[in-house]
Amino acid sequence: MDFGQALDELRQGKTVTRSGWNGKRQFLALQVPDEHSKMRRPYIYISPVDGDLVPWVASQSDLLAEDWLLVDAQS
Repeated sequence: MDFGQALDELRQGKTVTRSGWNGKRQFLALQVPDEHSKMRRPYIYISPVDGDLVPWVASQSDLLAEDWLLVDAQS
């Protein structure tokens, strides 16, 4: 799927990844802040291979890629 489709999946609470990413355990998810959050608006985070969660900034190649997958569908 393309990034537009992946973004739709993120908005539905699903997690996505790219088949072209080197780290096979990397994925993106959407964080929607609650009343206890320091962040006020939703944001996309990435879970890199080390397991930490950090805000994600898309690259041009990520935005134009067509190799996005649902995490549950990649097995």
